[in-house]
Amino acid sequence: MLHKTKLLIVATGALFALPAWASDVPQVSPVTANISIVNNYVFRGISRTDTQPAVQGGVDLAADNGVYAGLWGSNVSWYADQGKAVGSSLELDAYAGVKNNFYNDFNYDFGLVRFHFPGVYSVGQINPDTDEVHAALAYGWLAVKYSYSLGNTFGVADSKGSHYLDISAKFPVGDSFSFGAHYGKQTYNGASAASMTLLGLDPSYRDWQLSVSGKLAGWELGLAYSGTNTPANGYYLDSRGVNMGRKQAVFSVRRTF
Repeated sequence: MLHKTKLLIVATGALFALPAWASDVPQVSPVTANISIVNNYVFRGISRTDTQPAVQGGVDLAADNGVYAGLWGSNVSWYADQGKAVGSSLELDAYAGVKNNFYNDFNYDFGLVRFHFPGVYSVGQINPDTDEVHAALAYGWLAVKYSYSLGNTFGVADSKGSHYLDISAKFPVGDSFSFGAHYGKQTYNGASAASMTLLGLDPSYRDWQLSVSGKLAGWELGLAYSGTNTPANGYYLDSRGVNMGRKQAVFSVRRTF
């Protein structure tokens, strides 16, 4: 774990050492922070709080040349809900990358993120910490993002090379509202995932989401409805036998400072 943390720190430092593309001396924009409250934290179609509320927040730093870094956190319970952790109630993500536009209408984003879940894990369970690199391309209202895992992926052993494809669209309506649509495909690679599939516990799945968001007095309000094709008796059951990837609605309130 320590060498992965060092890798992230070194990569972040290297990104900030890149020469500015627009000027010789990059000017760092002010740090921004955000806080949000959701009735259910859903990540790639899977509830990480077992349909319970979450308080989330983060800090971001961006430079004029497109380099960025940040930290984000949320309460979680998904691994404990599956009986795989004695105590794990926090997700802390650290990320860095570079994003910019070209040909005016196109935008790109290259980066890496570490999903960290501090806690005490049950005997024989894999720590769900995950490191991913990603590449994204957006044009107008359409965006495509591909994320590639550098090692064990969200608790699945020997799953380096697992990946997630994210296709999203956002349609603005005036200055205050927008509608969104998303399709994703999480694919797990490796011997462990293959063995799980033979047992009827395939961790790979597809997810979708429809959403609407609006701004009100400096706050951003959101409503989303998502679902997956995870089977009712598959890998994503909690200890009560409830599918954490079932259809579910999420209401969010967010403020950026």
